[in-house]
Amino acid sequence: MNKNILTLLIFLLSAGIAAAQTPIKGIIKAANGITIPNATVKIRGTNITTSADANGAFTIDAKQQPPFYIQISSVGYKAQDFQVLKLQETPIELVLLEDTQLDEIVVTSRRRSEVLQDVPIPITVIGGQAAENSGAFNVNRLKELVPSVQLYASNARNTTLNIRGLGSTFGLTNDGIDPGVGFYVDGVYHARPAATSTDFLDIEQIEVLRGPQGTLFGKNTTAGAFNITTTKPTQTPSAKVEVSVGNYNFIQAKTSVSGGVAKNLAAKISISGTQRDGTIWNTREERRYSGQNNLGFKGQLYYTPSDKLKILLSGDVSIQHPAGYPLVIAGVTTTERSAYRQYARIVSDLGYQQPKVDPAAREINTNTPWRHNQSIGGISLNVDYKIGNGTLTSTTAWRFWNWDPTNDRDFSELAALTKSQGNSRHDQYSQEIRYAGNITEKLSGVIGIYALSQNLKGLDQTEEVGKDQWRFVQTSNTGSQALYSTPGLLDGFGIKTNSVIKSLSTAIFGQVDWEVLEHLHVLPGLRFTYDKKDVDYNRVTYGGLQTTDATLLALKAAVYTNQQFVTTTDNKNLSGNITVSYRPTHNLNVFGTFSTAYKPVGVNVGGLPTTSTGQADLSLAVVKPEYVEHYELGAKTKPFKGAILNITAFNTDIKDYQTNVQSPQLGVNRGYLANAEKVNVKGLEIDGTYQLERFLTLNAAVAYLDGKYVKFTNAPLPLEETGHTETVNGVATQVAFKDASGGRLPGISKWNISGGTELSTPGNLATKPGRYFIASDFSYRSDYSSNPTPSSVLNVQGYALFNGRLGFKSDKFSVFVWSRNIGNRTYYEQLQAAAGNSGLYAGVLGDPRTYGATFRYNF
Repeated sequence: MNKNILTLLIFLLSAGIAAAQTPIKGIIKAANGITIPNATVKIRGTNITTSADANGAFTIDAKQQPPFYIQISSVGYKAQDFQVLKLQETPIELVLLEDTQLDEIVVTSRRRSEVLQDVPIPITVIGGQAAENSGAFNVNRLKELVPSVQLYASNARNTTLNIRGLGSTFGLTNDGIDPGVGFYVDGVYHARPAATSTDFLDIEQIEVLRGPQGTLFGKNTTAGAFNITTTKPTQTPSAKVEVSVGNYNFIQAKTSVSGGVAKNLAAKISISGTQRDGTIWNTREERRYSGQNNLGFKGQLYYTPSDKLKILLSGDVSIQHPAGYPLVIAGVTTTERSAYRQYARIVSDLGYQQPKVDPAAREINTNTPWRHNQSIGGISLNVDYKIGNGTLTSTTAWRFWNWDPTNDRDFSELAALTKSQGNSRHDQYSQEIRYAGNITEKLSGVIGIYALSQNLKGLDQTEEVGKDQWRFVQTSNTGSQALYSTPGLLDGFGIKTNSVIKSLSTAIFGQVDWEVLEHLHVLPGLRFTYDKKDVDYNRVTYGGLQTTDATLLALKAAVYTNQQFVTTTDNKNLSGNITVSYRPTHNLNVFGTFSTAYKPVGVNVGGLPTTSTGQADLSLAVVKPEYVEHYELGAKTKPFKGAILNITAFNTDIKDYQTNVQSPQLGVNRGYLANAEKVNVKGLEIDGTYQLERFLTLNAAVAYLDGKYVKFTNAPLPLEETGHTETVNGVATQVAFKDASGGRLPGISKWNISGGTELSTPGNLATKPGRYFIASDFSYRSDYSSNPTPSSVLNVQGYALFNGRLGFKSDKFSVFVWSRNIGNRTYYEQLQAAAGNSGLYAGVLGDPRTYGATFRYNF
């Protein structure tokens, strides 16, 4: 009996081993039936791999019994897992889908997975790999790929992110205003614009939605939204590494490791580091500025106990200690002040040389070190649970931002405005709960509630003047004004500001997609929002000559004064939209939208102008909300195989447009917020792509934008008109404001163009099969105003940029060389007047020509 059992066990074991060692044969094909040569074949969870031959055929020994998975990957195709349930003698046929099928791009903008061309919203989609290949490792560089996006930054804090010219105030950032462009990463809203400066980590896809989207997203999005998704951890062990090197000692390294750590629990760790020398030379300090020094970390745990429940826990932190981002002197203009108060005269009287204006030299000579240190990060928990034909999602998040800067705000070697430090600490807590999916065969939609709490602190924010400032504030050398030359009067005189903004934003929102007739969809949406802001602002003076002389104290008070106020404001709003979409075929989607939107009430925490009595003008402490009416017509088409052509026309009217005002008063150096009665932006967007098999990809986009102040009767004077006088009741009176109605909005180019192409061909590098490629992209922006009020001098000239890359890519590794701004074009991204409006203005320079090489490897 025992002998028979032993014989049986030996037989079964031998049979099992024989079955496990039965080779698996297969053939790999594309969706069109053509075989795919040299694809990589791997048994998931093992190191057993092989390669298909030139005809797509392969043989592999799994060394285990079914069920198991085979992983198939090939450059240009989506990597895919296939489950083997039983062994068979005949070859199995495995089909891969092309990775770049443009008409099958899936988006989640409406909180559910949909094909891009079926969504009646103008959306630009950029894959994570495409963004990396173009050198766009953060949003600032991404703007060159999307014509309707404008991003201006003199540093991480002073960042303006706009879509179609709308979203945030142009110029120096004022913390008391909410952005109008939503910035979301894995469903979490990032409230501070500094988030756009952090390096991308494991980006899967970037969706840029244009137009108001308040019925789809938790936070108000009056101008559009960035919806960024990252890759999730996988149970299958995997890793990738990327290293780039270039001129200016540029080096960037990225790596991520993912795999299962327990049953149904996967983890991923990603790290990114970027280092580059500065591109601007300080002749006084003999050091470089405008460099990069970034370190980013992201960790994720992904728990999938069932097909219904998915839980993602994410944590990230980014630390940036660059060598500062100084502005270079861009010019000096004559103002309408007296000859005694012109910048050239002041500099001469102080014994300095006239400033050098040569942006191509990329030189500065400031005497205060520039520092722009920040840390930003947070933790989020995302829970998805399938209920019926939809998904209930809960997204809970906490994020923080620390900002530690130093700026030389006179932009020169003078000891005038020597220090400007807007130290800040920001914490935000957000909770969103929504349900999205198909309600019936003809009805789908999303409904959600949202809450965002923010605590933004200004910590000893400092502005300080030096020994030369007296000459800038002196209006004449007679009378009490002559006492400004009193030794030490203003030396080290400044203000320290501590402020707190506590804000709460809550909302309930929803939108449905109802197919009322065959191919005809109606999409109504509604949103109710409540916003509240509590402000505590306290500014105190320090330093300068310590004196009891009333005349000298009055002179000091004309430069800086104590300011303190406490205010509370709130607002409620009901807004919505309705879209009609007609989709007679898969090749056409015509839609029209009308929507209303709202941007919350704002508060001023950058210093208020003073009244004639020298007191803060508290009437300017609160800024009215924006109210938006938006119309849009669009068509998404597939005119022929491999081609997509989309057209959108829109018109946006904004009442009480929130704008940034630069005051001649030094005490409001950062500017303050005000309302323009009405603005209008209208335009036309055309974008298209064409793909010829896997060999050629073309894309191009054109945006025409026309933005203007319909009514702005109390606009600040432009730099060149500072000191303007008008006759009032027969008396020559100096004025500080003008009627800018009909003038163009800042930051908007009439013509914005981008495009790119990639040509590839199959080949081998050593023994590795793949594709050789050459690619290029370009962008063009026509001139635009760089001042809240149209100015004759603060205008940025139009410019075009060309980038290129050349290399080899396979399913496992890529290697290529690249160059950005190949023509080495010298251009400004932004111009701004120096504090005090004496005639000097400076500019943010774009990067010069950079070049280097990148190597990527996937394990």
